[in-house]
Amino acid sequence: MAKDPLAEAGFYFDELNKLRVLEPDVSQKTSELKEECKEFVEKIGQFQKIVGGLIELVDELAKEAETEKMKAIGARNLLKSVAKQREAQQQQLQALIAEKKMQLERYRIEYEALSKVESEQNEFIDQFILQK
Repeated sequence: MAKDPLAEAGFYFDELNKLRVLEPDVSQKTSELKEECKEFVEKIGQFQKIVGGLIELVDELAKEAETEKMKAIGARNLLKSVAKQREAQQQQLQALIAEKKMQLERYRIEYEALSKVESEQNEFIDQFILQK
């Protein structure tokens, strides 16, 4: 078989009979590689969109988690303050109870003293009436 003088010079004809500098196999592989690159770039773009959506979703979840965390901290602080208020109120009530017990003891002593005075006065009156 005779060699093509154009092929020896590095020139080739394609399927449309256009003169090319590349061999048809190299040209075809280049076209295939170009298509594969386009597909790869498209897939990378889709991947970036998916990852972007995932990142947005994770960010939203993180914000929601932070909000719930702050609510929980607030509720815990509220419970602590309510507990402290109840403890303070309990101490106030215990102090009031102690004060009332002391007042009751004073009234009891006063009552005993007055009862003694009353009995002495009644005895005096009875003696006075008997002497008449």
